Amino acid sequence: MAFDYKKEYKEFYMSKNKPSIIKIPKMNYIAVRGKGNPNDEKGEYKQTIGLLYAIAFTIKMSYKGSHKIVGYFEYVVPPLEGFWWQDGMKDSIDYNNKEQMNFISIIRLPDFVTKEDFEWAIQEATKKKKQDFSKVEFLTYDEGICVQCMHIGSYDDEPTTINLIHEYMIENGYESDITDSRFHHEIYLSDPRRCEISKLKTVIRHPIRKKE
Repeated sequence: MAFDYKKEYKEFYMSKNKPSIIKIPKMNYIAVRGKGNPNDEKGEYKQTIGLLYAIAFTIKMSYKGSHKIVGYFEYVVPPLEGFWWQDGMKDSIDYNNKEQMNFISIIRLPDFVTKEDFEWAIQEATKKKKQDFSKVEFLTYDEGICVQCMHIGSYDDEPTTINLIHEYMIENGYESDITDSRFHHEIYLSDPRRCEISKLKTVIRHPIRKKE
């Protein structure tokens, strides 16, 4: 049976619908940066998803080709994730102003995948798909101490869950630590094309620090 990150690391992906504090270790990701309304079908965000999955599946299927990744084992591609922020706004997001959203779309890489393996995948996908993958990068991110909570429902209703997160961190002696390098983080466990909006599952994660 293929290794499934959601099942093997439930503490990272299967959060409860009430906030909890968690320490996230350093991980490597496939990443694409951009800006704009994520709901725009012709926008930059929608385009990045295809780029990410093309590289993710090139790496996953590498065992069928000539490139052999050391330590490879069969696995399920981890879920799509995203870091989000808006210029000039630190601890909150204006969901009515999506055009000004900045994002880094990411998919976690298995630990055995090196930067050299990633670069091979970029070249392989470029050759086979005749597409430009120059925007795709290998990103190492050390997230650290965070509060996370499962959000059920529409993405536009996330402020309710975010308020719970902020209340929880304050009650436990922490404060938000969203900065230029620590972001509002979302993990998408549901496919919005196949799931009712009211049942969408999204892990929301905010970086925190001990209150001085």
